[in-house]
Amino acid sequence: MPFIVTLSSNYQITIPKSVREEQHWQKGQQLALIPKGKGLLLIPVPSFQQLQGIAAGADVKNFRDRNDRIYSKNL
Repeated sequence: MPFIVTLSSNYQITIPKSVREEQHWQKGQQLALIPKGKGLLLIPVPSFQQLQGIAAGADVKNFRDRNDRIYSKNL
């Protein structure tokens, strides 16, 4: 269900409590504001701790020298 919020005279909005609770957003948490057409996306910025291990188990052998990639020097 969409929510309607009002932009204050200081260009601030208040995110409804139900949305904050559903998204598990906390006071002081950083959010990325991404312009999308005539609207915006509001995405939480992950902490370094949340990103730790994100690529665990990835095969990194020869990842820079793959022959199936197109590079500008090959064009």
